[in-house]
Amino acid sequence: VGSIEEAYVKLLEAEANPLEPSEVNDTPLVKLPQVDLRTLPIPRFFEREPGPCLTSGVVLGLGDYVNASFHRLTVIDKDKFVIRLVPRHLYRIFNENRAKGHDTPIAIVWGAHPAFLLAAASSPPYGVSELAVANRIMNGGLRVFRLGNGVPAPVDAEVVMEGYILKDAEHDEGPCVDVMGTYDTVRRQPVVKVTAIYVKPNPLVHVLVAGDAESSILMGFEKEVKIWNAVRAVADVKAVRLTRGGGGWLHAVIAIRKAVEGEGKNAILAAFAAHPSLKHVIVVDDDIDIDDPYEVEWAIATRFRADEDLVIISNVRGSSLDPAAIDQSIGLTTKMGIDATKPLNREQWRFERARIPVRINIDEVKLE
Repeated sequence: VGSIEEAYVKLLEAEANPLEPSEVNDTPLVKLPQVDLRTLPIPRFFEREPGPCLTSGVVLGLGDYVNASFHRLTVIDKDKFVIRLVPRHLYRIFNENRAKGHDTPIAIVWGAHPAFLLAAASSPPYGVSELAVANRIMNGGLRVFRLGNGVPAPVDAEVVMEGYILKDAEHDEGPCVDVMGTYDTVRRQPVVKVTAIYVKPNPLVHVLVAGDAESSILMGFEKEVKIWNAVRAVADVKAVRLTRGGGGWLHAVIAIRKAVEGEGKNAILAAFAAHPSLKHVIVVDDDIDIDDPYEVEWAIATRFRADEDLVIISNVRGSSLDPAAIDQSIGLTTKMGIDATKPLNREQWRFERARIPVRINIDEVKLE
């Protein structure tokens, strides 16, 4: 992969053409003699969090297929976590199993190949396993072994915890810090019982600090891909970025090569449709560096008129991570789009940034 656009296409192709991983019997992982989550180096970063919180573990859940996704897991006993389940695919699997009177078999993978982590942070359609997406990204290089509860887990993982999401047990979850760097609401959430722990010799695990750059990039990358893919259907898109200040989740800046009036607003609406959690979108021309907040602000200052270029959508579903939402439990909020592209019916020289011409080759300048 040589460019960001090639990486986008690679992920889209992997989601469209998943490849099931090969299953093997041998693994370097060794089963620990007893289960005690308190012996694992699970960190507690923030002062109000109730205990050690695993934010970088991928949960593989078994239902009609194997789903892989990131979930916050807080230690509440030597063999139990409370898990944050948002209403997505694992939540659906859990409810389907519970309706049948079954606990949900899971594996918690801590420390794995980056492609596996990227796939687990993605959202392919329900029924498409992120294991198969990861394997396609890895060009068929992912191997898995089967745990005692029937869940497959990557052979090269550093730590794997086998267990179940209990159908009839709940516990207070939180207050824990989310991707926005704020404390999330305390909720009653399902309990995970860990029945076995497998580790590599001298395992190396990684952690994610909620609200920091790595968690924002990991959460937001696939959503950037979806936004880019949706916007290119309505405009000539140059670049898309979910910004650090928006947690890699709530705010997007999009650069387009505008051909006709209205494309900026079309890009805004396409972005909201592609990533429903999105709250604010700014669309700029392709001469603006979307990674430079100064340039983006300059585009708003010089090319945007609120009476013509502002899009406001009230009472729509957004993100439960938005503390300013009208109803945070469902993410009911107001969304805003800013079309900061140049109006094509005006003299274009008025919107050009003045440049100081440089005719000196700096490499030829000798300082003595």
